[in-house]
Amino acid sequence: MSTITAGYRSMSLLVSINFDRLLYVCTIAFALFFGALVGTLVL
Repeated sequence: MSTITAGYRSMSLLVSINFDRLLYVCTIAFALFFGALVGTLVL
């Protein structure tokens, strides 16, 4: 039983770390897209 809970805990940590990285990538992509949109509207 302790092996199952340890595996679940490590899997939860792995998902939270990857979600954090995914959030960073999506934020950077949105910022680049929004910057390009504003750049084309201004110029």
